[in-house]
Amino acid sequence: MKNAVIFTEIKFPHLTVKNRIFRSSISGRFDNEDGSGTQTRVNWEEKFARGGVGAIISSYVPVQMEGRIMAGYATVHRDDFVPFWRHVGKVVHAYDCKFIMQLSHSGRQQDVPGISNQHRTVLSATGRTEPLHGFPCRAMTTAQVKETVQAFADGARRARDAGLDGVELHAANGYLINQFLSSGINDRQDQYGGSLENRARFLREIIAAIRAKAGPDFHLQVKLSAIDYNNVIPWEGRGNTLEDTIQVCKWCEAEGAHAIHVSSGSLFPHPLNPPGGFDFDTIANTYEAMLSSGVHTLRNYFLFRYRFLRPIFSLLWNRMKWGKPVEGVGAESARAIKQQIGIPVISTGGYQTASVIAGGITKGTFDAVSIARALIANNDLVRCFERDRDLPDRPCTHCNKCLLNAPKNPLGCYEQDRFGGNYQAMIDEILTVYGQSPKYWP
Repeated sequence: MKNAVIFTEIKFPHLTVKNRIFRSSISGRFDNEDGSGTQTRVNWEEKFARGGVGAIISSYVPVQMEGRIMAGYATVHRDDFVPFWRHVGKVVHAYDCKFIMQLSHSGRQQDVPGISNQHRTVLSATGRTEPLHGFPCRAMTTAQVKETVQAFADGARRARDAGLDGVELHAANGYLINQFLSSGINDRQDQYGGSLENRARFLREIIAAIRAKAGPDFHLQVKLSAIDYNNVIPWEGRGNTLEDTIQVCKWCEAEGAHAIHVSSGSLFPHPLNPPGGFDFDTIANTYEAMLSSGVHTLRNYFLFRYRFLRPIFSLLWNRMKWGKPVEGVGAESARAIKQQIGIPVISTGGYQTASVIAGGITKGTFDAVSIARALIANNDLVRCFERDRDLPDRPCTHCNKCLLNAPKNPLGCYEQDRFGGNYQAMIDEILTVYGQSPKYWP
């Protein structure tokens, strides 16, 4: 079988995954306002496990309510939420699939706040407003930094109590840990700012705290932006280079991380993450959900809604894509990191072709890939690879309509052409995660 290498096990120090395909962190607003989970969340995760992925990296799971990226996402900030996550893990494990909880904190990158933080100025490494949407924030005090470190450790302990297979720290894509790491964002003058070593202190303290709370044998991986590309707004500082990130990876390995998950960008979404298209008609209909979130959102809304203004945004956004592939956009960064560390490297970035994935593994570019949008388009993508197919019959178009619908609508594939132009068939598929009979957890 041409794709055989995809179906070899990947072994971490305390975790073995049956194949080299991870479902990357992605989710819709499936849960309750208080951070408790729902059956819809269970159904969502189950369909990817059923489709054959080796491991699921959960949607970003906030360790504090004030760190939610978006309302309606299940959290892990309370002990009484452990039974829910135990049930999610049990359902996923029934398909011989591992479940890794992604621990997160939004910092200043908070798309749609909930009632718990609607009238609060969110915390960040900096007090400077986020440049694209204009999310306001204030710099964390040292005491708040320490409190947040412990919140991550408590989240990891709860994940272990729930019988999950590990945790991933979301230290990429402009969220809180990345806000500390990035030289283009972090302007602190204390022990958490200035040099790369100081900017990485927050992340290293989190890893050490997790090791103390959850033990040295609990799987821990770190998702990092290989390059910040922090100039979507041209006058912003450029942020961390690949060389900076390689050093951070070495520190993570020394602190006890078991894998590095390689992404890119100092905000999300970013022109290179997820790679692919940007549909103005879609975002013009959904961006209104974010209008109250930032001081630049009305400006952006006009750029999205009025056709004569769209070329301005297109130039700013698309200039960073020129000459770069969609599939494997982060592969070379993953290769550079893998050459410098001794732990496995997972690469994300538009993957959906078996030969591309198998070639990257065989050449030593990366050890595994994580996929999000191509699995939304084809939940059974891995089954397709098992049949020695290179691509599914209806591959993902990387239009990113799934992403652009997320602030307002249920998450799913909104590329109507993939459903033969049948709008109702598209909606029926999106709503499948809501339609199953309830299953109750303790």
